[in-house]
Amino acid sequence: MKGISITGLILLAISALLFYLTTDFTVEKITISHVMGVMAGIGIGLIIGGMIGYVSKGSAIKAEQQRREFKQLQKDKEELEKQAAIIAKREAELEYQNKNPQI
Repeated sequence: MKGISITGLILLAISALLFYLTTDFTVEKITISHVMGVMAGIGIGLIIGGMIGYVSKGSAIKAEQQRREFKQLQKDKEELEKQAAIIAKREAELEYQNKNPQI
């Protein structure tokens, strides 16, 4: 959204400059070509804003997916560590039982 706002402000400044250079800000000199220019500027702004929005949304979705995958990997790692601890504990118990058989 920040990129869209900046793009809109730049296009607005360019259109104000062009309007000032062509009409000296007098309402009597406004013609249909000026209205067409304003509509074209709005169209260009919407197109550029849409492209920027599409790119930024795609980036945000990819970043969120990476965060989810990282969290899942952390959970898997914790589970594997717990399983490794249980296995090590069982092996230690078996070794203890093998060394000290009860008769």
